[in-house]
Amino acid sequence: MSEVLVGVLGFACIVALIGHLDGGGASTFCIVVPAMLPIYKKMHMRPTTLLRISVLAMGVLNLMPWAGPTMRAATVLGIEAASLWQTILPIQAAGIVLALTVAVINGMIEKKRGAGLNGKLAKLEGEVVLSNSEAAAANELARPKLFLFNIALTLAVIALLILDIFPSYVPFMMGVAAGILVNYPGAKLQKKVINSHAGPALMMCSTLMGAAILMGVLVKDVEGTTSVITCMSNLISSFLPAVLGHHLPLVIGILSVPLALAFDTDSYFYGMLPVMIGIGEGFGIGATPIAVAMVVCRNCATFISPMVPATLLGVGLADVDIKDHIKSSFLWVWGFSFICMIVAILFGIMPV
Repeated sequence: MSEVLVGVLGFACIVALIGHLDGGGASTFCIVVPAMLPIYKKMHMRPTTLLRISVLAMGVLNLMPWAGPTMRAATVLGIEAASLWQTILPIQAAGIVLALTVAVINGMIEKKRGAGLNGKLAKLEGEVVLSNSEAAAANELARPKLFLFNIALTLAVIALLILDIFPSYVPFMMGVAAGILVNYPGAKLQKKVINSHAGPALMMCSTLMGAAILMGVLVKDVEGTTSVITCMSNLISSFLPAVLGHHLPLVIGILSVPLALAFDTDSYFYGMLPVMIGIGEGFGIGATPIAVAMVVCRNCATFISPMVPATLLGVGLADVDIKDHIKSSFLWVWGFSFICMIVAILFGIMPV
């Protein structure tokens, strides 16, 4: 029975890893929770465990170059998101293995507390049922016969991102053009597909444009005056002990998970990251290690933060209070971030 429990949790982790390849937290919760929650309840496992396994896997996959945190940090650094991703790729690979390991450990814990198929079955709740119109729309856009083509196209786009031959937007533009022409021939279907994704795409574009304006206001020296970021950095550096300043990436990594509960992702990366980079420069620390510390360690806590809308969706689908989700997952996530930080140190990505 313990093997079955471990397998169920491991499968939930794998589903979350695959589901979050697009970087969308809300869509991943909609895939993982409705599919796995009935199984968890049938085997008397806690929904908070399902959420814990899911958010750890999602945090690791949220490091992809098209995901929000990596793009935000790359924008602040003024580099391509793919270049930053190549730097943190070893950490992501180790994180995937670690997420699966945590799933196995949680399976053993659930077994010890009596989980299994014996006894009265729990009432199945939390299922999301699509309406007839929604199901028909999903079936209309499904292309199961082109599954192999779409897998090959996805792998080709990822390969181009890893090779970094072109700017990151070129592989995406080529992939979208090829995908939409093959999967949806005809202007009518193509317009429908584009419109279905227009909202999130425009939201991301407007966010990046707003971030560019904010960064210009914060870092630009106007008529000989010192920029806002420089003033804030100098102020913090003036009372920050030198022993901490010289180990700033480690300090950031340790504090990233608690800070994630207080800041949304935009203010964390577009507000705090430039300040931390400015402080690091005063102690002779490069911008990339600081960005890596903030991206990797903060990413682990993305989906336990009440500031992230997808978190509220996930706990709603699982019928779990947000406080219970945070209480159940916080120490696991914090420990997970410590191990990722150690991996970064071992690979020389983050200085000690």
